[in-house]
Amino acid sequence: RFTDMKPNVIRLWGVRCGKSGRILRWNLLSIVFLIVINSTCADIQPIDVEPAIKKEQPDFEDDTGAMGVGPMPGSPLREAPHKSAISVSAKPASTAKATMAVIEEEMNFMHAFVASLFIIVVSELGDKTFFISAIMAMSHPRMIVFAGAMTALAGMHVMSAMFGYVITIIPRMYTFYASSALFAIFGLKMLRDGWNMAADEGKEEMEEVQTDLRKRDDNYEREPLEEGGAGQKRGSRNRILGLVSRVFLQAFTLNVLAEWGDRSQIATVLMAAREDLSGVLVGGLIGHFLCTGLAVMGGRMIAARISVRTVTLIGGVVFLLFAVSALIIGP
Repeated sequence: RFTDMKPNVIRLWGVRCGKSGRILRWNLLSIVFLIVINSTCADIQPIDVEPAIKKEQPDFEDDTGAMGVGPMPGSPLREAPHKSAISVSAKPASTAKATMAVIEEEMNFMHAFVASLFIIVVSELGDKTFFISAIMAMSHPRMIVFAGAMTALAGMHVMSAMFGYVITIIPRMYTFYASSALFAIFGLKMLRDGWNMAADEGKEEMEEVQTDLRKRDDNYEREPLEEGGAGQKRGSRNRILGLVSRVFLQAFTLNVLAEWGDRSQIATVLMAAREDLSGVLVGGLIGHFLCTGLAVMGGRMIAARISVRTVTLIGGVVFLLFAVSALIIGP
């Protein structure tokens, strides 16, 4: 009987309670949907996130001395956070040390560069090598004279710097104080020489160099005449090449002989023994380049305007300043 009445009841329920019937049908569908979702989610295994959290959290110790959440002692997971923390904390320290090392290296280079540049300039202006280049440039091609003189001075400077660098096998404390003492001695000697120097000392030295060069030129011109007619058989090209090589070799030889044992060479040895080698090399080469260029371009005019006595006194003061500053800074 109930089976026969069921369609009628549902139909009467939907007709008599039309709006309520629709609401009831939606509620039934929602209940079925929730049942399906619940049964599906029951088959999915839950994800355990606690080990991952434990891996990321470092171990800690509470006030009672008991260890907090984390792996057991001796396990790899326990040691990993400490290693990563040490590596992370070591990176800023290593970066700071590298930065300080770069800054210190640049300061050492600049100090050596400035010291070498100033000492070479005050030592070579008005020196014998300066007058040799100036006088030869008056009667010979300037570029050839400059090339010969600069080759000689650069070679002597590099050799002196390397010799000073080899001396560094001696303990730095001894070479440092010995070089400072020699700088002071050179400074005092230059001050004494400048004080006792006559006002026209530079002119006398320039005339001496000019006389020496004139004798060399006379000897060279006399050689073809003594050979008979051999000199006349040379072509114009050979004469030009011979002149270039003669001027170059003459400028090279005279500058080497004048620079050997000079105060600028000894000062280069002393600086290379205690300062940055690259700074000494670069500063000294630039100093020689400037002095030789001035001598070749306008040596006579510069020699007539500058006072060798004044340059010598300034050089003595510079040597003393570097000696005192070295003692203040320390090795």
